[in-house]
Amino acid sequence: MSITFSYLNKAISNKISNKKKIKQWIKYIIKLYDREVGDISYYFTNDDEIIDINKKYLNHNFFTDIITFDYSDNKQISGDIVISLDTVKTNSEVFNTNFYDEILRVIIHGIFHLLGYKDKSEDEKLLMRQKENEALKIFYDKWN
Repeated sequence: MSITFSYLNKAISNKISNKKKIKQWIKYIIKLYDREVGDISYYFTNDDEIIDINKKYLNHNFFTDIITFDYSDNKQISGDIVISLDTVKTNSEVFNTNFYDEILRVIIHGIFHLLGYKDKSEDEKLLMRQKENEALKIFYDKWN
């Protein structure tokens, strides 16, 4: 079972650093929820490509920072997670956070989707944010 990071667009300049630490963190979080790591693939791209994916697979015509395709089976967490680094960068500016913090938040956000958490309602969004904050604290306490 594996966690991989790939780039859909060769022109992307914001490459993800500390991949080994991030993968250890993801595995740790999944185990905290009594689940097993399956095959999880992260695909980093730009706004143009993520809107095309959003239209093609979800019939949504808007930009987003993340799209999660869940292939989990029982206790094994698997999926494809597509992240627009353009939108992550914009969000980091809007929310006055640094890019690295924002990309970590979005990376773990996808894992929480695979763990079954939603973010459609306000209550779901609040719970998702709480889970993200807890996971980020773990990352900075253990791997920083």
